[in-house]
Amino acid sequence: MKKYFSVSLQTKVVVLITALLLFVILILTVFYGYIESKSTEQHIGQLAKQVAITVSLMPTVKEAFNLEHPSTVIQPITKKISDEVGAEFIVIGNKDSIRYSHPDENKIGKKMVGGDNDRALKKGMNYISEAVGSLGPSIRGKAPILDEKGEIIGIVSVGFMKREVREVISNRLLKIILISLFVLFLGSVGGVLLARNIRRDTLGLEPHEIASLYRERSAILQSIKEGIIAVDANGDITMMNDSARKILGVKKDSLHTPIETIIPNTKMHRVLETGIHENDKEMLLNEKHVIVNRIPIRDKERIVGVVASFRDKTEIKAMLDTLSEVKKYSEDLRAQTHEFANKLYVLSGMLQLHQYDEALSFIQNEAAVHRNQNQILFQQIVDSKVQAILIGKIEKASEKKVKFTIDSSSSLQPLPKQIGLAQLISVLGNIIDNAFEAVSTSTKKEITFFTTDVGNDIVFEIDDTGNGIRVEDIKHIFHRGYTTKKGKNRGYGLSIVKEIIEELNGTIEIQAKKEGGTIFSIFIPKLIKCEKEDSL
Repeated sequence: MKKYFSVSLQTKVVVLITALLLFVILILTVFYGYIESKSTEQHIGQLAKQVAITVSLMPTVKEAFNLEHPSTVIQPITKKISDEVGAEFIVIGNKDSIRYSHPDENKIGKKMVGGDNDRALKKGMNYISEAVGSLGPSIRGKAPILDEKGEIIGIVSVGFMKREVREVISNRLLKIILISLFVLFLGSVGGVLLARNIRRDTLGLEPHEIASLYRERSAILQSIKEGIIAVDANGDITMMNDSARKILGVKKDSLHTPIETIIPNTKMHRVLETGIHENDKEMLLNEKHVIVNRIPIRDKERIVGVVASFRDKTEIKAMLDTLSEVKKYSEDLRAQTHEFANKLYVLSGMLQLHQYDEALSFIQNEAAVHRNQNQILFQQIVDSKVQAILIGKIEKASEKKVKFTIDSSSSLQPLPKQIGLAQLISVLGNIIDNAFEAVSTSTKKEITFFTTDVGNDIVFEIDDTGNGIRVEDIKHIFHRGYTTKKGKNRGYGLSIVKEIIEELNGTIEIQAKKEGGTIFSIFIPKLIKCEKEDSL
């Protein structure tokens, strides 16, 4: 099995937040750096131009142009001003661009370089320029010097070196980067705390583990035959499986609706308040008797919801009845053995007393009875499941002193596979046992069993000579819990019989005889509906 590299949720959150912050910070830093660079260059250029204009308007500077050696006056002034404003140089030259001042006094008297003086000397303009001078690349502010007549007599050039501008920009960007790194650190710490909080909310499970648990939970809930409903602390439904919908008859999606709309008499609110488990409580849901378990959902010490599981009591009763029938079948076989052993003891006693004629007559009578029964039971009724049930009931009838007769016209081949032993035991066992109870108080105790598979249906008919069923009771006799007998836990047998027969697409009929007694007729199709459609 291949193992795939798995990354924890905390790592994913931290990496995602850090990467996002880093990307945003990088974009903003580049953008801000570009804006800051342009803004700084523009600011320094404006400063250089303003200083150049101010110097060009100074009377002392203008008057110095009339001296034989103007540099003696101009050089100290420009040096002082450059120190004040932080300019790299303030160079003043005449209209021929011959320097009267320069940071390097050896270059005074020489021609200015850079080639960017024409607009000031020829057009009288104030402007900003970038050029490579004697000190290197610089940003310059230019302004012409005018005499009293307004004629251009010289030029002022104030410069800031580009390397110094870049240093200013770099220092500002460094501050931004440091702030960005601090924000990135805070974001990473926040990511770690967020991931831990999410992990705590998910009980320490990773997303793939939660997804796996959800898939398993869904599969488990759908595979469980019991109905399961969960509610939150407000009593709203948060989960309901298919079995619960089937038992409650709910078709629409009922999530996030109050539980009272589905189960008006619910006791789940009581569990929300008390926090006490309630196990194996009986209640009526949609006319169905169910067994309910209610368990509170806890988050530490706080109750955050309730889960209720319930199962149809009728199904439990059906299972118990089936087990009871199997047990009865086993007891009937033991009774048959016991009865046969008693007859052997009687026969042994006759032989020991030399009553050979009586012994022979006894054997012949028993043989005749068994011969008749066996001929019908083993030659006309071929299905082994029905044979086994009838053998047990014959012996039970013998014990109860009831005449149990199998109609001589009965005939039955092996039953289809869809009719199982448990279903036969529940159907035939319940009806024949009801017949035993019906004739127990009657003077004439007779039960007749008939079966045939001639035609498209398998027919079973049980006829008893009991007191019969009242006409008004026939329409209610298949309802769960309805009974005309005394005692608890009654009224389920015939409802189970009807449900099983309907599962097999069959029908059951009841006929009350005028002279007393009841006839139960069962019709089960040999082919189920889907098999019939396939065969057409």
